[in-house]
Amino acid sequence: MIVKNVEKQEKSTTAFDVVCDAAEFEKAINAVYQKNKSQIYIQGFRKGKAPRMVIEGMYGKDVFYEDAAEELAPGAFQFAVKELELRAVGRPAVKSTDVSEEKELTISFITAIWPEVTLGQYRGVEAPKASGEVPEEKVDAELAKVQKRNARIVTVERPAQKGDTVVIDYLGTVDGVAFDGGAAEGHNLELGSNSFIPGFEDGVVGMSAGEEKDIDVTFPEAYHAEELAGKAAVFHVKCQEVKQEELPELDDEFAKDVSEFDTLEEYKASVRTRLEETAAAAAEEDFQNNLIIKAGDAIEADIPDAMVEEQIDNMINEYDQNLQMNGLNLQLYLQYLGQTVADFREQCRPTAERRVKTELLLDAIATAEGIEVSQEDIDAEYEKVADQYQANLETVKGAVPVDAIVSDIKSRRAADIIFTTGVPTEPVEEEPEEEAPAAEEEAPAEEAETPAE
Repeated sequence: MIVKNVEKQEKSTTAFDVVCDAAEFEKAINAVYQKNKSQIYIQGFRKGKAPRMVIEGMYGKDVFYEDAAEELAPGAFQFAVKELELRAVGRPAVKSTDVSEEKELTISFITAIWPEVTLGQYRGVEAPKASGEVPEEKVDAELAKVQKRNARIVTVERPAQKGDTVVIDYLGTVDGVAFDGGAAEGHNLELGSNSFIPGFEDGVVGMSAGEEKDIDVTFPEAYHAEELAGKAAVFHVKCQEVKQEELPELDDEFAKDVSEFDTLEEYKASVRTRLEETAAAAAEEDFQNNLIIKAGDAIEADIPDAMVEEQIDNMINEYDQNLQMNGLNLQLYLQYLGQTVADFREQCRPTAERRVKTELLLDAIATAEGIEVSQEDIDAEYEKVADQYQANLETVKGAVPVDAIVSDIKSRRAADIIFTTGVPTEPVEEEPEEEAPAAEEEAPAEEAETPAE
């Protein structure tokens, strides 16, 4: 094989031709013939027994040329990449194929290549960093969550109020006729949840255990059951029980019940410590992300579209795999959202572009800083991966290429240079948005179900 007509083009792409000599082309033609002859029927011959020259005589001497070129293309491309020392990315495209009178095959390729990167500032980059402080009200809110999780539901002898849970029987009718889904017994309803059609829960408020009443309601015009939309209905309701949430006292006994601590003060201190650790970790993660983004935006590179498209492909595959772990797939998920794959790809594009920039940034830093990876580093990384996934070491080595291990180590070390030299600055406080005037009364949910759901 010979590589010629190498031409660098815009957007970090390179075009070149690979010439396969007549012997190579002939070998590929014969391989294609052997592969396909069993599917070819020529009158006068048993199926699959027609000689190649007979087939070529009937269909033309170039009948196998296209398939032979496809047979040779992957090897020809890899040969050229090695010969030209290209760092190809994405999938190459075959622009054309041509066969000379001497039966030499010329395959014209165009491929995206890893772009040349000019680094901007990556040491001493400034970025905002939150303090990680936890206000007292956040600690109190966390305690309130735990308090609510440990609440008891107790029966009360009083009329029902918003926030109570009532146990009710009900039967709904329209023009005196019961309808499907409009009846239940022993149903638990939290008043104020807006889980029923407008007006129903308000009608239950004030009822006591043993009380019965009729509640007049009107189904919304946009109700999902067309036969009920806009109709006036009457629900006969019997209240069996009124229950309220009883929160435990925030005292030492509470602390003993929910933790290993003997006093509320000790437990509260532990909650504060945990929240502070979480806040500090989140602040550090945000700080590092901001440093990477700022350093990435400072690079200059003619990024090929193929790198972004390949990253989008990877993101979609990851998303699909995560959905499948939950019994879904991407196609069903997009149908549910009313989106197409093209829509989803465009949503992924900004993140994909950011990831590509980060990849180029860290690779360029590793080169500029002369970061090297030893065999000991590689062995340690393989052992780390094997431990992480509880897999056999040799299995991991067979599944994960050395190049991927080396690249990952270099990228982490390059990122560490950015992180350890980064300069935190005060976060910019955003102007609070003006709140819209509060409505006098919250409108009922239009999508509420019938009581029986």
